[in-house]
Amino acid sequence: MDKKILVGGQAVIEGVMMRVPGAYATAVRTLDGDIRTERKDHQSFTEKHPIFKKPILRGMISLIESMKIGFGTLQWSADIAIEEEQKRENKKIKKESKLTTFLSTVFALVLGVGLFLILPLFLTTKLLNIEKQAFYFNIVAGSFRILFFLCYLWIISLLKDVKILFQYHGAEHKTVFAFEDGQELTVENVRPYTTFHPRCGTSFIFIILIVSILMYALIDLLVILAIGDINLPIRIIFHLALLPLVSGVGYEFLKMTAQYQEKPFFAAMTQPGLWLQRITTQEPTDEQLEIAITALKTAFGSKYSEYAGQKYKAEAID
Repeated sequence: MDKKILVGGQAVIEGVMMRVPGAYATAVRTLDGDIRTERKDHQSFTEKHPIFKKPILRGMISLIESMKIGFGTLQWSADIAIEEEQKRENKKIKKESKLTTFLSTVFALVLGVGLFLILPLFLTTKLLNIEKQAFYFNIVAGSFRILFFLCYLWIISLLKDVKILFQYHGAEHKTVFAFEDGQELTVENVRPYTTFHPRCGTSFIFIILIVSILMYALIDLLVILAIGDINLPIRIIFHLALLPLVSGVGYEFLKMTAQYQEKPFFAAMTQPGLWLQRITTQEPTDEQLEIAITALKTAFGSKYSEYAGQKYKAEAID
């Protein structure tokens, strides 16, 4: 029986971040072709406090931790990119202040909440007279949400820098696949693997979009039963406040699809996420594969030999 391990990652600017038990590391390619790495030890909050390993709670904590690590490593890679660009142009290196970074993060979160949560609710309320019909309302709002998500992915995929980011995303997936398959991590061994991974963050987001339709329909129904009415402001408050709960349920469902992916129902649920990866992952170059391999080996550090060469059934959302 294959062993289990929590391993995954994400693409960053000109590089890849990989997360393994007890640590994560980021590797990026500089303009002169060198590879810069950064490794940090990390103990999950659920490891420190086992009570949060309970279903739903672990998904909520995992989402928060993944976002924190993701933003941090993305910012580190952005700092490297700015530094390299300024070196090339012989400009004085100026790093963004923590306040600027914080404000940029807040703006991105507000934009995401507005586009994918509030706008679908607003449009459904204004365009259709089904505000009191919890299920049908959320079917329509959820459809708007999925449409906006697909349009967003398609639009950003046209950008040159994003195409490169999606290549690194493909490199990350190939490397994780090769590691899980017990292969020695070399470019030649990693290259043949597919860029489509069933536990990709893209799949997670799509599952959240589907789960949110049913969850928010139930939430709206309970609100109507409790207070006798519901309107746009009330919906926004409850949907926003209970987003972590919806994410936690989505996380559990994704874990089930990974565990039972040979079952027709769960296999079907993973297909939309795999289809979307035709947009969010691209075939990487050998140089990009080298970056992903370096990131994973750096994350393991001196313990890499203890984990290498074994077949795994991974549990993480990458």
